[in-house]
Amino acid sequence: MKIVYMGTPEFAVPSLEALYNDEQIEIEAVVTQPDRKSGRGQQVHYSDVKKKALALNLNVMQSENVNQDDFIKKLKDIEPDFIVVVAFGQKLSAELLEIPEYGCINLHASLLPEYRGSSPIHRAIIDGKKLTGNTTMYMDEGWDEGDIIYQQKVQIKDNETVGELHDKLAEQGADLLVKTLKDIVAGKAPRIPQNDPEATFAYKIDKSLGRINWKQSAEDIHNLIRGVNPWPGAYTELNGDRIKIWKSSVSEHKDSNFMPGTIIRANQSDGILVQTADGVLSLEKLQLPGGKRLDVDDFLNGHQLEENNKFEIN
Repeated sequence: MKIVYMGTPEFAVPSLEALYNDEQIEIEAVVTQPDRKSGRGQQVHYSDVKKKALALNLNVMQSENVNQDDFIKKLKDIEPDFIVVVAFGQKLSAELLEIPEYGCINLHASLLPEYRGSSPIHRAIIDGKKLTGNTTMYMDEGWDEGDIIYQQKVQIKDNETVGELHDKLAEQGADLLVKTLKDIVAGKAPRIPQNDPEATFAYKIDKSLGRINWKQSAEDIHNLIRGVNPWPGAYTELNGDRIKIWKSSVSEHKDSNFMPGTIIRANQSDGILVQTADGVLSLEKLQLPGGKRLDVDDFLNGHQLEENNKFEIN
C-alpha cells in the first residue's frame, strides 16, 4: 500500500520508522512542518520527523498550509492509498481528506473522546489520571472528531513523567497504527462514532503552565511537576530567584499551621518540605538559575533554605 505520512515532533518518529520497516507499506512522501529558526543565533532547525525521513532517504515535502491548491495537486499526483497523520499540527481540508482511497488515518495519544487537542499526554498526568492510551481514527475536518478504529489502553504509573509516558505511548502507538492500516485494507477494521457530549479538550500549552500555585493541594502540585517534566518544567520563586522543581512526592508529614508555600523543613534528614493548601509536598530535585539539576541532598549541601521562608504565591 502507498502512503503519505504527515508528522512533525518526536512523538511521530516511531510511527514513521514502523511504517518504513513494514514490507507491505511504501512511503511515497513525508510531509512535515517548515524549518524554523530559533535560539540566539537564529539557526535553522528541522523537525524531528524531517531528520528521520532524511536519514531513511525518504521524499520530504513541507508547507505552511497543506490545504493550498498547489500542494493538494502534488498529493493527488501521488495517488496514495492512505494519508497517515501523527502529531502533524495542521488541520486538513475536506478536499485533502478525500484524496486517499482508504481515507486519512490519525494516531492520537488519548482514549478519545477524552483529551482532543494538542497536549493530551501533559493533561492526563496533570489531571492525575491512572489510565490513558492511543486511538487510531478516521479523520474529518474537526480536531480529533472522526470515527474511532482502535484504542489501546496504557496505565500511568504514580510517579511517571510526561516525558516517560510520551515515549511509551509513541512506541506502542506505532504498532497500533501498522495494525490499523492492514486491517482497513483487509476489510476487518471497525468504525465507531465518538460520543461527542463526553469530549474533553487538551489545548496547546506554554511555559506559564509550569508555574506552581501553592494554594493547590500537594497531590495536584505533584501531578503538575511530573506533568511538565521535561517541558515546559515546573517552577516557583523564592527571594527573587526562580527555582525549577523537577521531582517531588507527597509527604506523610502532617499539615502545619503555616500558609501555603511555606518551607516547614529544610535539612538533610527531612529534606525540603513545603506546606500546600492540603498536605505537605517534598521537593526531591531542584535547579537554580544557571545551575544544574540537583537531588535534594546535593542541593542542601550547597544552598541554605530558611525554614518558615515562603515561596511566592501569585
